Amino acid sequence: MASEFTAETVGAVFKEACRTVGLDASGAELLRLGSNAVYRLSASPIIVRVARDPDAMEDMERAVRVARRLEAEDLPATRVLAKVTQPLVVSGRVVTFWESVQEHEEYGTVGELADLLRRLHWLEEPESLRLPYFDPFAKLWASLGQMVGVTEDDRTFLEERAAKLNKDYDRLDFVLPFGVIHGDANIGNVLRHRDGHAVLIDLDGFTLAPREWDLVLTAMFYERYGWHTRAEYEEFVHRYGFDLLNWPGYEVLADLRELMMVVWVGHQVATSEKSAGEFARRVRSLRTGQGRDDWRPF
Repeated sequence: MASEFTAETVGAVFKEACRTVGLDASGAELLRLGSNAVYRLSASPIIVRVARDPDAMEDMERAVRVARRLEAEDLPATRVLAKVTQPLVVSGRVVTFWESVQEHEEYGTVGELADLLRRLHWLEEPESLRLPYFDPFAKLWASLGQMVGVTEDDRTFLEERAAKLNKDYDRLDFVLPFGVIHGDANIGNVLRHRDGHAVLIDLDGFTLAPREWDLVLTAMFYERYGWHTRAEYEEFVHRYGFDLLNWPGYEVLADLRELMMVVWVGHQVATSEKSAGEFARRVRSLRTGQGRDDWRPF
């Protein structure tokens, strides 16, 4: 059984994983602690990811397969560390090893995100990847049931919202071709490589789905939260070639993606005062329809 996912417990897993594959963990930097704990080694240009979900083996195996396929297609993306057999399971946690993009995190632009998505969406899905079909509500319902530390009133509100959105989603008429998507396409998953070009990271959400799902976060970050400027969003639309805001199903898709963002923060309520405050802020804005411009990026 995996222990609680804290900086201390996951640090022990990280060090043991490095010892197992013969990597030097001394001086490593914890870059983030979210859906994954992400470490950058100081002794070599390597990133180590420890999954929060103890049942992430299937997703991580798929991420490794996807990385190797994208490398074969010469699509700019994070590369899996070739010399290590992976994924690796340590103390109930799934660990993967990746080539470091560069020594310091530098994000790409929304225009570069559009270019990468356009290239990705042109790829045909080889059967060898064994990508699953997109089912956002299976993940959402499971996630709702796993929240700890939220009030029953908030839980009920979110569940009722999910049930309504499930019905609305089933009635959507998607217009873009169905196929390979990244699954969490946003500017936070585009990093600047040390040689200057932009690359996609976080490949474990790859699936077969309506391509609109890969466009909705950029549209929301502009239209709902003001995290992107109008000029940035217009560049994204121009370079990708489709404006999701003009599609009649945008509001439903955005409401669904937004609910998933709220529930994700809800998983951290019991262990993080910062997350608890953000969760309360987001639920309040869902109830009232106001205050989305006060949301903080997580």
